[in-house]
Amino acid sequence: MASTSTPATKLLSREKVPYTVHEYPHDPRSGSYGSEATSALGLRLGVDAAQIFKTLVVALSDGTLGVAVIPVPATLSLKAAAAALGRGGKAAMAERADAERVTGYVLGGISPLGQRKRLSTVVDESARNFDRVFCSAGRRGLEIELAPADLIRLTGAVVAPVSAGPGH
Repeated sequence: MASTSTPATKLLSREKVPYTVHEYPHDPRSGSYGSEATSALGLRLGVDAAQIFKTLVVALSDGTLGVAVIPVPATLSLKAAAAALGRGGKAAMAERADAERVTGYVLGGISPLGQRKRLSTVVDESARNFDRVFCSAGRRGLEIELAPADLIRLTGAVVAPVSAGPGH
């Protein structure tokens, strides 16, 4: 397997945050990166899908980008994300090229940690239901397990109810 060193893991190491990296084989034909992660981690570690979070980059009505971190099975409320990020109004999913350029990661491997440009971030309140959560380590097929409080602190995130559906 490839190196597990990414900007996200380097940040965690530099900040002396306890974390575990979980690697699994990424199938390039996979239609859903989040579902692939939940299947791999659920089978191997017995992790509930609601404990595995996806990183979504949103375009806010003021022209800036923001990040929402929500459980993989849940759906993002764009209106709630815009409000939580202090932009009110509306939000839309960011264009793939914009998300990749600003974060420095490829789609399906965007980590909320160690992004090229630190974006305003909201973590769904359900993260607080767990001692440990999982999120992308910055590469497809690579997840980080860490305490939600560390994820929130290192991203400078606000915590708010921004998702709905399963996993929330």
